Amino acid sequence: MSAAATKKAPEKAGKKSVETAPESSGSGATAKNIVQKIWDAHVVTRIEGHPNVFAIDLMLLHEVTSAQAFQLIETRGIQVFDPTRLLATIDHSTPTRQNRWEIYDEAARTQVETLRSNCKKHNIPFLDFDSGKQGIVHVVGPELGVTQPGMTIVCGDSHTSTHGAFGALAFGVGTSEVAHVMATGCLLQKQPQSMKVEFKGRFRRGVYAKDAILKLIGEIGVGGANGHVIEYVGEAVRAMSMEERMTVCNMSIECGARAGLIAPDETTFNYLKGRAHAPCAEKWDEAVEYWKSFASDENAKYDKSVVIDLDKLEPIVTWGTNPAQSVSLGERIPKLETMAANDKAVAVRALEYTKLKEQQVLEGTPVEWAFVGSCTNGRIEDLRIVAEILKGRKVNPAVTMYVVPGSEAVMKRCQEEGLDEIFRAAGADFRMPGCSMCLAMNDDQVPPGKRCISSSNRNFVGRQGPDSITHLASPATVAASAIAGCITSPAQYV
Repeated sequence: MSAAATKKAPEKAGKKSVETAPESSGSGATAKNIVQKIWDAHVVTRIEGHPNVFAIDLMLLHEVTSAQAFQLIETRGIQVFDPTRLLATIDHSTPTRQNRWEIYDEAARTQVETLRSNCKKHNIPFLDFDSGKQGIVHVVGPELGVTQPGMTIVCGDSHTSTHGAFGALAFGVGTSEVAHVMATGCLLQKQPQSMKVEFKGRFRRGVYAKDAILKLIGEIGVGGANGHVIEYVGEAVRAMSMEERMTVCNMSIECGARAGLIAPDETTFNYLKGRAHAPCAEKWDEAVEYWKSFASDENAKYDKSVVIDLDKLEPIVTWGTNPAQSVSLGERIPKLETMAANDKAVAVRALEYTKLKEQQVLEGTPVEWAFVGSCTNGRIEDLRIVAEILKGRKVNPAVTMYVVPGSEAVMKRCQEEGLDEIFRAAGADFRMPGCSMCLAMNDDQVPPGKRCISSSNRNFVGRQGPDSITHLASPATVAASAIAGCITSPAQYV
C-alpha cells in the first residue's frame, strides 16, 4: 500500500503524516503536474482497465449526506477504518438565528441528532454547537489547519474543491462513496484529466476573486472542465490571499471540474502556521519541505489550457439559472440569436424564470434580498470587505440583508473587530454560523418571487427558496447593491 494509505494520521487531525516527497522530474524523468503528483502519491493499486484503489487522507462529514453511509456500514457490521481521518460538523440544515439549537423542522432536527449520535458511537471528532468551532464544513477545515497541501480530501458535498486552495486534491463524493471511505480509507477512482487555467493581470478597484471565477465559468460554460482537475496559475493567483484562493477553487465544480487546486507557496504556509492541527514546531520545517514538492514541474503537460485576462475585468453578476449565465455590469444580457440551439433553449427558460429580457442591462435591477455568506464567501476577509462598504451607510429600506459568518471563529473575529456592530448599524441582520441562505435547506429562505443578490455559488431554480430569483456576485457587489436597493458596482464604495 502507499504511504498515504498506511500511515496513521495524528490524533483528531485526520491529516496525512509527513512522508517522502513524490518523485519529481530530474534528468530523464517525465515532467508531472501537481495533479499527477498527488495522484501517484495516493494510488494503492493499479490494474489495467480498472479504476485505481485510491487512498483518502481526510473525509469531512455534515448532517445531510452522512446518515445513509453510517447505516450502510452498520448493516454490514463494518467498523470505521480510522476515525482520526474524519471530521464532522453541522451546517446545511441548521438554523442561524440566535436560538439555533432549537431546530423546529423535524427532518433537519433528525439529521443533526443522527450525525451527533453516529459520531459519538464511532468516536469521530464532531464540531457541535457547543464546541466553539462549529461552522460550514469547508470553512472550518482550513481554519483548523486540518486541510494541508498534498492531501486527498473528500466530503459528501460538491464544493469540497474549496480545499484545493491549499494544494490538496479535494472533491465531492456520493453517499455510497462516503461509506467506502469510512470502511476502508480508500475509493475506486479513475485518474482525471488535468486542465491549466492562467489568470493574467491584476484586479481593478471593486473587482475580486469571485468575479474572476465567474468570468472563467462564463467563458468555458458549465461543462467546460468536465472530467478535469483544474490547476490555477498566474500572476493574479500568486497575489491572492488564501481566502481568495478558496473562493476560486470552491466554484471549480460550477464549470464541471472534478476539483480545482493551487500549488502551495509561502502564502499557504503562512496561513497554516500555528493553526490547531498544523504540524508542530519541531515538524514544521519538514512538513513545509514536503509540501513544496507538490508543484508542477517545468514543461509539465495538461490536457487543456485556458487563459483569462483580468486587467479589464469588471464586477460580474449572473442573469440566469446557472453560474455561466453572467455578464459584467458594463454588458447587456446576450441576444438569444447569438447562442447555440441548446444554450438558447436554456436561456429562454432562465429569462422567463428571472423575469429579465435579452439585451437588458443588469445594473439598476431592483433587489429585495441580499445575502453574504456560504462556503464561497463567508470568511473573515469577505466580511471585512462588506463592513468597509457598509460602514456609515444604510441598507436600503426595501432590502432585507443577511450577513452570515462561515464559522464560529469567523463570528468571533467579527465581534472582536467590531464588524458585527457595523452590520447592525447599517440595518443588516448578522446571524449565527451556517450555510444559511445559500440553499433552501434551513429556516433562511428567499420568499417566492423575490430577487436576491447573493455571494453564494449556485443559482438554479429554487436554490434559495421556491420561486426565488438569485443573482450571484462578489460580497462587495452584494453589499453595494444592498445599499442602493438595486444591482450596482461596488467601485464607488470601495
